[in-house]
This record gives sequence, C-alpha cells and structure tokens, in this order.
Amino acid sequence: MDQNDQSSEDQYKKSGVNIDAGNDLVKRIKPLAKKTFVKGVLGSLGGFGGVFDPRAAGFKDPILVAATDGVGTKLKIAIETKILNTIGIDLVAMCVNDLVCQGAKPLFFLDYFATSKLDIDMAEVIIEGIAQGCKLAECALIGGETAEMPGLYEKDDFDVAGFALGAFERGQGLPKKIVEGDILLGLASSGIHSNGYSLVRKIVSDIGINWSAPCPFDKDLSFAEAFLTPTKIYVNSLGSLVNSGDCLGLSHITGGGITENITRILPKGLNAVVDLSSWELPQVFRWLILNSKLTKLDALRTFNCGIGMVIVVTEKNHTKVMAALSKQGETVFKIGEVTRGSQIKFLN
Repeated sequence: MDQNDQSSEDQYKKSGVNIDAGNDLVKRIKPLAKKTFVKGVLGSLGGFGGVFDPRAAGFKDPILVAATDGVGTKLKIAIETKILNTIGIDLVAMCVNDLVCQGAKPLFFLDYFATSKLDIDMAEVIIEGIAQGCKLAECALIGGETAEMPGLYEKDDFDVAGFALGAFERGQGLPKKIVEGDILLGLASSGIHSNGYSLVRKIVSDIGINWSAPCPFDKDLSFAEAFLTPTKIYVNSLGSLVNSGDCLGLSHITGGGITENITRILPKGLNAVVDLSSWELPQVFRWLILNSKLTKLDALRTFNCGIGMVIVVTEKNHTKVMAALSKQGETVFKIGEVTRGSQIKFLN
C-alpha cells in the first residue's frame, strides 16, 4: 500500500467507517456460523454469496420458499437497556416461523446488521443470538452483511433484518384444502414476540416506568427482561406434523394479531370462530390492555394475546395432533373452528 492509499484509508476512517473493524467482526463470527451448518451448506462464510445444495439436504424435487423480516421497535428497548443477547433469536424466529406456515423446512439464513459506528463486541453479541436462533430452527447461518452508516443512524442506533430460505417437496406445501368444520388449534406464545412494540414503548413512556424496575406481572424479571423475552421458534415442533399430512394450514400470529392472520390461510367464503375462553390471557397482555385502555377487539388485532401459531386440522385428527404437540413440549389449545362467513367471530 503506498502513501496515497494509506491516506485515503485514514480519511475513510475519519468519516466514521472502519474497514478493519468489519474484518475483525467477520473473523469473530465465522466460528459462530460454522456451528449452525447443516447438510447442504457448501463453502464457508466470507464469500460474495452463501451457497446451498437442497439435494444434499435430502430434497428430491424442492420448491423454494423465501421470507424476510425484522424485529421492529423492540430493538429500541434492546438499545436503551443494552440487553442485546436475545434480539437475534427474534430475528430468526420472525422469518422461519413464516416459512413453516408454507410447509417449508428452513434451510439457511442471512442477516443484515447496520449501525452508525461498529462496536465489535456489541455486534458479536447480537450475531451470537442470531446463531442461537438458527440452531434452534436447525437452519444454517451462511452469510450476512454489516454496514457502518454514520449520518443515517444515530450514535447507538442499529437495525437488523433477516432473510431465510426453506423448501418443501413439490405438492406438499401449505395450506391444503380447508373446509367448514375444521378445527383451530393454538400454540402458546412465549410473550409479546415481536409485534406491537410501538404501543408497548408508548405505554411504558406515558407511565414513566424505568426499564430496570421490577416487573409487576413477573417478579423474577425487570420490565426490560420481560418485554425482551424472545419470540418462540416453532419449527421443530411443527416439522413432524407438517410431514405427517395431518396439518391443513398454519398461521403465524404476527402483525395484525389473531384477527388478521387466521383469515390469510382460509379459502374465500370461509372464516373462523375463536373461543377466547379456551385459553387464559397471559399476565403481560392483561397489564398492557389495562394500561393502554385497549378494547378486547383492538388487543386481538394488535398482539398475539398468548397464541403464537394457529394450526388447522380436521375434526377427526385434532385430538391426535394435540397429543403429539404436547409431547413436543408445546402448550396447545383447541381455540375454535372454521365456519362460513366473511368476518372472524370471537366468543367470550
């Protein structure tokens, strides 16, 4: 490198971008990514693109399914409290839970991490969480991108986005034929997951709560720890169910809550009746509803209200499916059924 090149590099660093820091981060995360590798991964981290062979992963005639998502303003709580180890799990969960709703097995994951000034230690914690999420979903972290963008982000701000690809064998995707009388099963959520956090943060701000204060609905946690509980990953619990053919449809309860998401997988002319008494509303949602003065219907359209995934099965098979999911460690409820109509109905 000649003197002019050295001068150019110094100027770029003075502008707020440190190329060496980015290279050091890649060296740190390579071992984390390697631990997530599954059959089908070709090559290693650091190329211009990640390479994956679906046939090596066991697929004969795969249909590919892609999903992308972020974590939303839940990130602001992580940034303010510097609790960064679970955000990566959220990022993976939001993508892979969508893939399984198509009947797909997640194969690999890519992440995008953007910040004002790269803090290698902070970034490593976040990406370690992403790797943990990938291990929980049994998909490989095969690449990603880190960007320093001073001027676009404030000093401590960052954002993350995730991209996942999965596959199912041709003809085995979801949803399948759903008819009137089919049963809706609900899998318990781990909390708020990653939706509704603009409202969560407004409630906390309006009341004047300190994030480190003890949480009234969970005495073992602070407010920050309670609200940063990571999104549950359902991939492993649902994999065998999807492969069995007993599952007719899956709905990931994300933005729009129960109200909006169940209808996304139902044929025209059909909708659902949901019995709200079939599961107990978790305390975190009781607290949010009380302190926001949301109506019950508004809450159902904003939050998951304790149900993170809805499964459609036949009436004949629903008992068997519930037993199988319970053996997988899931808390499962019979929450309703498919009916004729143009609007979802809720029973108290």
